[in-house]
Amino acid sequence: MSTPAMPVPAPSAESSPALSEGERLINVFIAPSKTFTDLKRKASWFVPWLLLAVVSYAFIGAVAQKVGLRQATENQMRLNAKAQERMAQMPAEQRARAMEMSVMVTKVILFVVPLVALLISLIIAAVLMGSFNFGLGAEVPFGTSLAIAIYAQLPMIIKSVLAVVALYAGADPEGFTFENPVASNLGYFVDIGAHPTLHALAAAVDVFSIWVIVLTGIGFACVSKIKKSTAIAVVFAWYALYVLIFKVGPAVLFG
Repeated sequence: MSTPAMPVPAPSAESSPALSEGERLINVFIAPSKTFTDLKRKASWFVPWLLLAVVSYAFIGAVAQKVGLRQATENQMRLNAKAQERMAQMPAEQRARAMEMSVMVTKVILFVVPLVALLISLIIAAVLMGSFNFGLGAEVPFGTSLAIAIYAQLPMIIKSVLAVVALYAGADPEGFTFENPVASNLGYFVDIGAHPTLHALAAAVDVFSIWVIVLTGIGFACVSKIKKSTAIAVVFAWYALYVLIFKVGPAVLFG
């Protein structure tokens, strides 16, 4: 009488081969589930954050060289009709001082971009951890949530690289904005001056933002028992709320 075969347990994150940092970075683009599952073993986030920071500074350097920070600042101010109107009403000397101050503020913001990005990632990680843990019964530690939030942003590297290529290929400096450095969203094709609210909505339909949302949802699904579709829906709901409050709202009030 033969002994019945015992079922073979599915490999856990602990029994799967550990990924190197390089493999994690690459797999985000070709096999994201592998990277996010590996975060259960070691929830490190410094390497992807550092890579994002380096690429951000490369992008800023290209903007400074091919557009100029003063021109970039003027372009940003043109997006705000009320700010542009206030500047136009100032005496020439006061307007010049205000512009110099705006350029200085732009320089400071660009210098601390990686730190600001990390702060935003901390907030995103906290919000999503609370949503999944308290709303859906997941048990995702904060460190893992932060690692997911940062790894999921890696597609933005491609957006920055495309923007750098466009700048060096001869993109119009007067048409450059930090919000739309490349035509990756529908807002690129909507006149913000004529239709500020529509532009805010259209800009939210961004290829890279959607990619980040999907990756974030996959990440939380991989480190919990939540379905991928459910996890992606939760992340998308928070993104939609963010767009309504911080993009569409200001466009309606101040556009």
